[in-house]
Amino acid sequence: MTSYEAAGVDIEAGDRAVELMKAHLATARRPEVIGEIGGFAGLFDISALKKFNRPLLATSTDGVGTKTEIARLLGKYDTIGEDLVAMVVDDLVVCGAEPLFMTDYIAVGKVFPTRIAQIVQGIAIGCQKAGTALVGGETAEHPGLLAEDEFDIAGAATGAVDHENLLGEHLVRAGDLIIAMPASGLHANGYSLVRHILKSQNLSLDHHLADFGKSLGEVLLTPTEIYSLDCLALHKGLKENLHGYAHITGGGIASNTARVIPAHLMATFDRSTWALPLEMDFLARQGGVGQADMEKTWNCGIGMVALVDPLAADLALRSLAARGMKAWVCGKIEPRTAETGSALVSTYQAR
Repeated sequence: MTSYEAAGVDIEAGDRAVELMKAHLATARRPEVIGEIGGFAGLFDISALKKFNRPLLATSTDGVGTKTEIARLLGKYDTIGEDLVAMVVDDLVVCGAEPLFMTDYIAVGKVFPTRIAQIVQGIAIGCQKAGTALVGGETAEHPGLLAEDEFDIAGAATGAVDHENLLGEHLVRAGDLIIAMPASGLHANGYSLVRHILKSQNLSLDHHLADFGKSLGEVLLTPTEIYSLDCLALHKGLKENLHGYAHITGGGIASNTARVIPAHLMATFDRSTWALPLEMDFLARQGGVGQADMEKTWNCGIGMVALVDPLAADLALRSLAARGMKAWVCGKIEPRTAETGSALVSTYQAR
């Protein structure tokens, strides 16, 4: 007799996964969440938006990309969810929005309940770090399309910002200083290049990196830094002296900063203010990756930048330091001249 289970879908395993993840889900709540996980939709009490004069909803969706393959190869699934949250909520905070709630989607070749629960555990931890509620999700079993141990994850989040507090290029002006917030590692971008280097140079994930005291695989799985609460606190403290943020993801520092500055301005970064992270230097040397390719693929050590009035830069640095964030001034916003052509962002070598 033909059955759904015979076709490769194990409904009972999915139910067990839900039971295992419930404890983690309970840690990723906000007071505005209504009801429990398990319904057809997550509920969030938007009467909380009454505190805004003109509330704007912001939404973002993203995934983790091929970093999931590193997790699969290492058999370690409890941190990849943090990467997912970071990639989604830190896009929201760029415009000044507070991330309110999030949902996730996990596609697998075969449901292994404990593995699913570990992934959700990471998502819940990430939501806690971001002050965001995890209000629901979906686990889909795709036999025949994915191998039994293959998986992919994606997520979406909704946030809110008062129109009068909206950040963006309309506020950015010449003379603004660029404050860098350090990346925790490669984050969740450029892993196709990383995997190409591993394969072409026959590097093992078990390769010991003396500078870190751990394996290459462990370093590559370092969770993405979540900046949401730091950025929201800085926005509240600086008010009109904070003009914008740029989340440094795929495309690197230059192209992501260009997204939040007007066309008549450019951002200049001083490379002498920071060093290329050790793991990126190692991978670049092993794979023969040139500087141009590094800068358009990896974050090169900066995960988020803030564009602030120069008179408020010291306060911004002190405020971030009080929260444990070792930020620094890495550049400035300048007028774009005829000599710079169409380039919105430039960097110059350390002198």
